Amino acid sequence: VRFARPASALRAPAHTRCSIVASSLPKLTVPDNFVVPEPKPLSVPEGQVVSALTGSLALAFRLGSGVFVHGWTPGFVLTPKEGEYNLFRFRDTSPALEACKRPEKPLLLYEYEASPYCRKVREVCGMLDLTVTMLPCPGARAGFAQELQGKGGKMTVPYLEDPNTGRGMYESDDIINYLFDEYGPGRDEAPWLVREPFALWSCAFSALARGLKGGSRDARARPENEQREPVELWGYEGSPFVRPVRERLCELALPHTIVYCPRGSTNRDRMVQLTGRFQVPYLRDPNTGVSLFESDSIVEYLNTVYMT
Repeated sequence: VRFARPASALRAPAHTRCSIVASSLPKLTVPDNFVVPEPKPLSVPEGQVVSALTGSLALAFRLGSGVFVHGWTPGFVLTPKEGEYNLFRFRDTSPALEACKRPEKPLLLYEYEASPYCRKVREVCGMLDLTVTMLPCPGARAGFAQELQGKGGKMTVPYLEDPNTGRGMYESDDIINYLFDEYGPGRDEAPWLVREPFALWSCAFSALARGLKGGSRDARARPENEQREPVELWGYEGSPFVRPVRERLCELALPHTIVYCPRGSTNRDRMVQLTGRFQVPYLRDPNTGVSLFESDSIVEYLNTVYMT
């Protein structure tokens, strides 16, 4: 199976990474024996049963938050249209979000996987069907944490930067209010699942269920990872299969643009048009030209390419 090279990868907006041109970075190589797997929808990858169970437990602690877009509306289509997502003619949408403003450029979020405050912000990004470039700050001290301190004066996550409005802010509750005001139906419509005190404790238990993975930078990660082009990840916060990929991206301090596609997302149609199917996680890497499905294979790929 040959590596798939994306025809038109999403390009994240420029951010203040180190001013090193891509051509000066060490060349990335993919081993000749690495094979892109065939997608296996509706199945648990071999050896991933425990991971899927702990990921499902983490989702249970959050009562399914992040699985659906805001205003999720189920439906049924008699004659499916080409290029539109449906599962056995079941098609879900969100009329509520159709009337909301859509950002032209991806938002930037300084965060890390194990932080309960970051998780609830990520869930809201999925609820509002946004595309967000993640700048991992493992433990709020590694990765992009120094860059964040230069911008906002402190290494505290989450920190949101919106290139569409020029706004930047700390504090998870302020970020959630801003996102619902700017790209949703207003802060009063934000669900109680992302409000305190439930959100903090349930997000913390979710992180514990996964062993606090994604909370520190792997000592074996390539030192120049932060300077790479953001890889593109399609998925959503509630998926137990997307979780291991997200954790590894944070541990490797790799910038990555998440195209959120929870239930009811219009991005599901985009994926069908792009790949001919809907399945997450799906990774596209502009640094190597590789595209692949299957969480275990994606993690293997990341370890092979982005570790010393």
